[in-house]
Amino acid sequence: MSDLIVNAAVKDALSDNNVSADFYDALNEEVAELLDDAAERAEANDRKTVQPRDL
Repeated sequence: MSDLIVNAAVKDALSDNNVSADFYDALNEEVAELLDDAAERAEANDRKTVQPRDL
């Protein structure tokens, strides 16, 4: 699986908190699942274009 998130950006967004090393992997998996679900919804609606409403 490729990295879908930028670790530095996540760390910046959570600058008031410590971030464990395994958090990035878990977040990457969640994002991958979200993208898969959005693509499936677009296909179910006979579209090739994924749109915000697919989230």
